[in-house]
Amino acid sequence: MSPAEPKLAAPRPAPSAGSETLVQERLALLGRFHALLALAFLTLHVVSAVLGGARLLEGPASRLVLGIGLVSFVQWWFCQLGPRPEPQLLTIDAMATGLLALLASGLVFAEAPGELPGLSLSRAVLLVSLGTVLRAVVVPSSPRRTLLLGLVATACLLGGAVAWLRTEGYPVRTWTAPVAWTAAAGLLATGVATAASHSLFGLRQQVREAWQLGQYTLIEKIGEGGMGAVYRASHAMLRRPTAVKLLPPGPAGAERLSRFEREVQMTSRLTHPNTVAIFDYGRTPDGVFYYAMEYLEGVNLEDLGRHDGPQPAGRVVHVLRQVAGSLAEAHEVGLIHRDVKPANVILVSQRGGAPDVAKVVDFGLVRDLDQDTDLSRDDQIAGTPLYLAPEAISTPSRVGARSDLYSLGCVGYFLLTGRPVFEGRNMVEVCGHHLHSQPVPPTERLGQPVPAGLESLLLACLEKDPSRRPSFAGAFLAALDALGDVPPWTPDDARSWWSGRGANVVARVRAEAKGARPPRRRAEDSALDTMSFVRRAGGLREG
Repeated sequence: MSPAEPKLAAPRPAPSAGSETLVQERLALLGRFHALLALAFLTLHVVSAVLGGARLLEGPASRLVLGIGLVSFVQWWFCQLGPRPEPQLLTIDAMATGLLALLASGLVFAEAPGELPGLSLSRAVLLVSLGTVLRAVVVPSSPRRTLLLGLVATACLLGGAVAWLRTEGYPVRTWTAPVAWTAAAGLLATGVATAASHSLFGLRQQVREAWQLGQYTLIEKIGEGGMGAVYRASHAMLRRPTAVKLLPPGPAGAERLSRFEREVQMTSRLTHPNTVAIFDYGRTPDGVFYYAMEYLEGVNLEDLGRHDGPQPAGRVVHVLRQVAGSLAEAHEVGLIHRDVKPANVILVSQRGGAPDVAKVVDFGLVRDLDQDTDLSRDDQIAGTPLYLAPEAISTPSRVGARSDLYSLGCVGYFLLTGRPVFEGRNMVEVCGHHLHSQPVPPTERLGQPVPAGLESLLLACLEKDPSRRPSFAGAFLAALDALGDVPPWTPDDARSWWSGRGANVVARVRAEAKGARPPRRRAEDSALDTMSFVRRAGGLREG
């Protein structure tokens, strides 16, 4: 695959200029604003009518304002009925703009008794002009479209002015000044509105172009970790959901960028259905490295455990079998993941008709066993402390396929019990447990029986000595298939969970994401720095 040459400004999500969603939101906002102004006027009229003994909606002004309020309400209501295609939005924009200009122009006939001649015309000119400029500021629109709608509003205003002059009986020879003044005011407002649209639309277009990564447009940030930020994105031609991960240039230097690029190159070599698929990758002229991958809309195992608690043994085996299959392919080609943890396994409701599908993501710490690079130095601890193998803490150079299986055992333990294998007051204490403490059997931790074969397999993965664990993911997968005492997790079980409890879990996870929780990764990175210091000082030694 050949890297594209896109443009990128800064790592912040931005809506595309002129998108249907943005236009619909702004049309609704404009309609609500006009409706509230009309309601305020009518409320004052009702109060004055009640206090003065006049009839409600007496005179043309009240009826015209009521019409303005109704048109604005319909505009707002239409935009609240759900997503609308662009042609419908453009139609409601044009119709509402024309009708509002026509009704506001009709206010030239709403001259109050004793009012100075021409004051009603000035009022109508002011309202139409302000409406034209306000629409250009609020609603995303091309300069040409704003110009056309402004000319329509000016034509309505001129028509109202001529009709008023004729009705009042002014001689035609006296029309020149008021008609010219009205036309000048309308054209001036149209010019200002067109200039505003040109400026605002141009800025939106620049933002849109800045968020183009080749054929991909970034939409919103969906995650961030130590190796980069992930955005939901759309492809210009394809309809498949896409996620884009990017690493902007920063103080981390060439090493971080090199690790990120290796993540892409190594992950793209993997084709297992339970490994996240890589679509494309590249580097921008500004030095931002990115890659596009399949977008996974589901829940990671960490959130699953937090919100749904311990999982049935059959489901644990079902998930572990998929993760082990992904790791088995990686181990066969000489790759180890080095950061297997619940947060790096995404569970989706279905893929290709198969329910409850697990996807292994974030190969940012992957290591090629056939290459000895500076990216895995002895003085670096890579991974997440709660799921680190003992050798990853004491001697990272010994990390291998069996280290991934230790972490996978921790993941299985977490799914089965709802708790990590080891907990402590801080991450250094947790790492000490990984080095020296024996795990509490899941049966004892849960306080209820657990299938003996599954418990023995998980405890075998959690052995301190790597040689006593399964040799690689393929061996672990064979051991899972040999289990005969675990009730199966059927497709019907999976569909039932996703339609019931799963929907609630996904809703809670989305609510948390919108609440902008502080990212945990930074705290973990700080803990890793502390662990590295302690290990170099001799504070953590393998027993």
